Amino acid sequence: MEFKLNIEIDAKSGFCFGVKKAIDKAEDILSKGEKLYCLGQIVHNHEEIKRLEELGMVTIDLKDVENLKGENILIRAHGEPPETYDVIEKHHNNSIEATCPVVLKLQDKIKTTHSKGDFILIFGKKLHPEVLGLAGQIDGDYQVFKQFEELDIDVLPDRIILYSQTTMDVDQLHIIAMKLKQAGKKVVLKDTVCRQVLGRKEELQNFAKKKSIILMVAGKNSSNGQILYQACKLANHRSYHVSSVEEVLPEWFQVGDNVGICGATSTPDWLMKDVKSYLTKL
Repeated sequence: MEFKLNIEIDAKSGFCFGVKKAIDKAEDILSKGEKLYCLGQIVHNHEEIKRLEELGMVTIDLKDVENLKGENILIRAHGEPPETYDVIEKHHNNSIEATCPVVLKLQDKIKTTHSKGDFILIFGKKLHPEVLGLAGQIDGDYQVFKQFEELDIDVLPDRIILYSQTTMDVDQLHIIAMKLKQAGKKVVLKDTVCRQVLGRKEELQNFAKKKSIILMVAGKNSSNGQILYQACKLANHRSYHVSSVEEVLPEWFQVGDNVGICGATSTPDWLMKDVKSYLTKL
């Protein structure tokens, strides 16, 4: 079956500057023929990880560091807790710092601007690498949560410092702050959602409204990808979330469709172009 499709890639989609910085550092080291180990997934996109691993990058866990000596170990954009740097140094390896500047600033803020007595709530995913890095900065009591219902209001102290993982939904963050206040808590809200992430939601919804069908190209484990996909879905019910070309199904499309292709902050440009190329050949 032959389609006639109008296809446009959203010009503002793709790597944020933090992810791009990490990818550029990895490519620079690999281009010199040096060995590079990345501590955890460099980006929440399996296709990009596969590309870099084909260039020679090796993805490892922290426990693997004990078996390495004198190697380059990349600290990805999500960041790491202080203990990670100690382990890398203990085994005489080199830390290649590629933590997103926004995340580094947030880590420093959590570490230096609060006394030990402050109770900190972090709105985010408990096992997300960025959240683990943030929690590692806290000298005192804290709790990580994703849903308001996870919080035991009666147990929480009267005064709360509320932070957010940088890629969480800002509207939900403010709703949570409001609910805590309604429950009688004094909330010091630190809106730490990345502004680049924040602006994308509204921009993508405007993009989605102008198209008959939307393909959100993003890793299934990308927090930012999930949020942006849901934003597209609200604006255009014919929105689909795919992580690779193989997941795109021809039966989604109709003759004359105006197709919009977009991505998360962890989506490489080449992957969106591959999707467009595939659709062009239909």
